[in-house]
Amino acid sequence: MKIDQEKSEFLDEMLEHWQEEHLLTRDQVRKLKASYEAKSFDWRRLAQYSFWIAMACGVISLGALLIDNQILDYLKKLYDTPDGIISLLSAVAAGVLYWLSFKRKKTLPQQVFSNDAIIFTAVMLTANAIAYLGKSIGHGGSHFSLLILFSVLVYGILAFVFQSRLIWVFVLISLGAWFGTETGYLSRGNLYFLGMNYPLRFVLFGLALTGISLLLRKIKAFQFFYFTTYISGMMYLFVSLWLISVFGNFGTLDQWYGIKQISLFYWALISAAACVISIIAGLKFRDEVAREFGITFLFINLYTRYFEYFWDTWHKALFFCVLAASFWFIGRRAEKIWNIEFLKK
Repeated sequence: MKIDQEKSEFLDEMLEHWQEEHLLTRDQVRKLKASYEAKSFDWRRLAQYSFWIAMACGVISLGALLIDNQILDYLKKLYDTPDGIISLLSAVAAGVLYWLSFKRKKTLPQQVFSNDAIIFTAVMLTANAIAYLGKSIGHGGSHFSLLILFSVLVYGILAFVFQSRLIWVFVLISLGAWFGTETGYLSRGNLYFLGMNYPLRFVLFGLALTGISLLLRKIKAFQFFYFTTYISGMMYLFVSLWLISVFGNFGTLDQWYGIKQISLFYWALISAAACVISIIAGLKFRDEVAREFGITFLFINLYTRYFEYFWDTWHKALFFCVLAASFWFIGRRAEKIWNIEFLKK
């Protein structure tokens, strides 16, 4: 059996330790070591990262093209295609790619990343089709959040039909975009909606999405999307809590610049309390996601507070000395856990 290099080294150390403790004989250790070997190179991870970089570069390339006025003017001179035709062509191209990805999932299921790259391209074409459809029928309307809501519906149907978590991710991203733009529209451009700025609104959105994910787990038809929804809900929730701990419930940067950061300490306490609750819930219910989110964002909050409160008051040598010591302590504790040193005592 071929395993990763780190796992191979870990198993070697554990087998040697058990031999020293006389739990295994030398022959048993030799036989167990012969049953596995380290991979020379993780080609799967290289393929995964390569496709991610390729898709990211494709998006950046398209963005660079769309903001270049010279290229856009040149393209307008070549042809003047109506928005409706562009929408139709994009939709047809997306449909072909969806069909191709669906076919490849059955015939070439092992080519996971290639299939995902095709789906990602189809999703981008779908977004383009919806955008140009909105331009062709919108007539300059400002309520474009309805168009985003329509994209949520389209992506939701596609994700359900193709049973694709990647498309479901775009459902959740589009849902967040709709929530932000719709609340902005309802507040008529005001920076507050029901007295809440954007980060505070998305705290509630993250809570709601996390709660919905727990309901999806109980519905058989949607259990496939439970974990993706749960992760996304927690991400919306904890990133928003971190932002609210930094900026408070202020609508503009000018308002934020006019206050001392220590005055937002109660928001930091709320954010830290949410992290602690998440850690406790994760430990109690054996929920690794809740535990890891709680631990990660608790550290992020602590170091954010450290920079906020001591960057301007401490000498930089002392500041970075304490910072280095804290990371060394964390690294040492993590190293002990990783090496499972308590088994060697």
